[in-house]
Amino acid sequence: MTNILVKDFIIVLLIFLRITSAFIAAPVMGHKAFPMIPKLFLAFLISYMVFLSTNTSGLNVQFSLWWISITALKEIFSGLILGFMLNLVFYGISYAGTLIGFEMGLAIADVFNPAEDTQNNIIGEVIYIGAILIFFLINGHHYIIRGLAQSFQLMQIGDFSFSKPLYELIIGHSAAVFIIAVKISSPFIVSFFLVNIAEAILARVIPQMQIFFVSQPLRIGLGFFLLFALTPLYVYTIKNLLKEYEDNLFHLLKAMVT
Repeated sequence: MTNILVKDFIIVLLIFLRITSAFIAAPVMGHKAFPMIPKLFLAFLISYMVFLSTNTSGLNVQFSLWWISITALKEIFSGLILGFMLNLVFYGISYAGTLIGFEMGLAIADVFNPAEDTQNNIIGEVIYIGAILIFFLINGHHYIIRGLAQSFQLMQIGDFSFSKPLYELIIGHSAAVFIIAVKISSPFIVSFFLVNIAEAILARVIPQMQIFFVSQPLRIGLGFFLLFALTPLYVYTIKNLLKEYEDNLFHLLKAMVT
């Protein structure tokens, strides 16, 4: 009887480590505005529910410090990777906002982003907060919890391993940060490239004109106009990027157990 209780305790502890580490790395859940005590309580509650709904009878639990330590590290790494992969989408969106703000000439107006501990411009911060709002509107937090619960069915406790498919998948998703940023900011890059050409022509035709003082208000006005005009398209794009997380999670879990 005592062995059964100790085994259940170890299993719940390992489940708790994976879910907690995923919460720390995941967007919104890992935000500093989310207090640590409620975060741990939510992780423990989900861990207990996962334990009750997952068949762990076939798990070979060894009552040794070495096995528990190695398995705990595997669960921590797997949780961090699962949470961090979704954060890459937000990194791409934030970087796109940085490029847009730079093109508009607002890069000098930096603000502090407490979620990433980095400096970002006003436009980048607005787009980042908008992506978080869309994340809540499509129940993205439900995606994270449901994906973590399903991860124990696809990848049993202790099955995590560093493999070549996992490396390639992480590198591919990391490179997708720049692809997402360029896709979102491409209308601004093309538009302001044409504005730069027009400024160069005016500077050659009318050397006495102060191009900077004339073009800077035009840049800001054009930037805000494009932001308002492209808002429905950005909402649709960001929503699809976040919804792809469940499909990416399945391929990620397959790579972890390969």
